[in-house]
Amino acid sequence: MLTQDSVTLRALKKSDIQPLAILLNNKKVTGNLRDAIPFPYTKKDAEFFIGLKKDEDPVMVFGIEYEKNFCGIISLIAQPDVYMKSAEVGYWLGEPFWNKGIITTAVKMITDYGLNQLNFIRIFAGVFEYNIPSMRALEKNGYKKEGIFEKSIFKSGQIWDEHRYAIVK
Repeated sequence: MLTQDSVTLRALKKSDIQPLAILLNNKKVTGNLRDAIPFPYTKKDAEFFIGLKKDEDPVMVFGIEYEKNFCGIISLIAQPDVYMKSAEVGYWLGEPFWNKGIITTAVKMITDYGLNQLNFIRIFAGVFEYNIPSMRALEKNGYKKEGIFEKSIFKSGQIWDEHRYAIVK
């Protein structure tokens, strides 16, 4: 468990199923995520996901709590093969919790965890061009924009650029 101010990152638990299903069943949230996240997002989807991640060692997928309320997920995805010292960070936050600085704090904590406890050398993120708050959260935590992958994303029937950010130990 990682805690800073009113934000805690912790392993997922069964009691997260209901709030996970409710918060992620929102087009405004899933509009910023990869299509591997189904929409509509159901309680059954939440049960399946939490079941997959419950025995992770080390923990790479964290529930985000704000003032003791489950509000989203942040994770590191270790990369394979010659990229094994890199991880991708991904996250989402339920709409009622937007604009409170929660993701900025969560990114700070998981970045520190990934670089200093898991010994990754590089952590990166891909952000859809219209997700300016996500870009700001990364920049506030020292991530640098490495480039823009033009017209690389097909989401919601449209083509978008991906902004790639990274931090290096």
